[in-house]
Amino acid sequence: MDPPEHARPLVGIALKVASTLSFTAMATLIKLDSARYPIGELVFFRSFFALIPVFAWVAWRGQFPAVFHTKRFGRHFVRSVTGGCTMFLGFTALSLLPIADATAIGYAAPLMTVVLAVLFLGEKVRIYRWSAVIVGLIGVLVILSDYVGPDVEAGATERSAIGAMIAVVGAFLGAVTSTQVRAMVHTEGAGTIVVYFSLFTSLFGLFTLPFGWVMPDLFGILSLIAAGVFGGLGQVLMTQSFRYGGASMIAPFDYTSMIWALIVSLLVFNTWPTERMLLGTGIVVGAGLFVIFRERWLGIERARSKRAQTPTTPLN
Repeated sequence: MDPPEHARPLVGIALKVASTLSFTAMATLIKLDSARYPIGELVFFRSFFALIPVFAWVAWRGQFPAVFHTKRFGRHFVRSVTGGCTMFLGFTALSLLPIADATAIGYAAPLMTVVLAVLFLGEKVRIYRWSAVIVGLIGVLVILSDYVGPDVEAGATERSAIGAMIAVVGAFLGAVTSTQVRAMVHTEGAGTIVVYFSLFTSLFGLFTLPFGWVMPDLFGILSLIAAGVFGGLGQVLMTQSFRYGGASMIAPFDYTSMIWALIVSLLVFNTWPTERMLLGTGIVVGAGLFVIFRERWLGIERARSKRAQTPTTPLN
């Protein structure tokens, strides 16, 4: 078990909900900016300017410059490659799909992580969690039926179908990244994992400069910087939330991101959710919550790995 440093669950829950708001603000800005700027440019600004709140948090905790000390540099690089690919795919999906739909498909990542943890970390999973994973993935198929298959939703386009498939691949890579983080937290601190990830993904985004970045105007540069700051702030708030409550108590509030995503879809983008999207989301969320509470019942605590995750959509 990895108990919280300070047993103040209401503070932890408030911080977690605030983090989902911050990540939703980030995703909203990314979606708006994706109409004007290439994905690589978005990845750079999201990662580089996230370091402002992250470095401030690290300094506040007295971990600077010790946060750079690691004996697992290669693992940080590999983790950043998969996480960076997840970010590229997540932002591409956001550019092609409503925020609520991209968020809902991203909820598949924790379910896929259960499978990968069995294959690569040797975790024991019994029939209850396997059943939840299967049911949750069926929920993802229900969401995808709006975009692919014989009975697609009216208004679905080839671009949105591609976006849905990209979101699924992004969710899978997000699960791979989560599995890597679970293996790393035994020797690496959350701050170290987050800092190296942000630095590496900044470089990955910068490498796309020769492929045609767009020079932003004043409003554009402020929007891009704000996306990065909101992403970093969400990371700090999420990490801090697990210091006040166990993962089994805090993690269910990940799903408040769907509330904010639906509100943004309606008010900012005038996009209404379909019945199948709501049904599929309900199935996926229910399965995800079952996995969380089942792990709590079994005494499995995920706080250390949760602190070091770096979402690219409101949840993923």
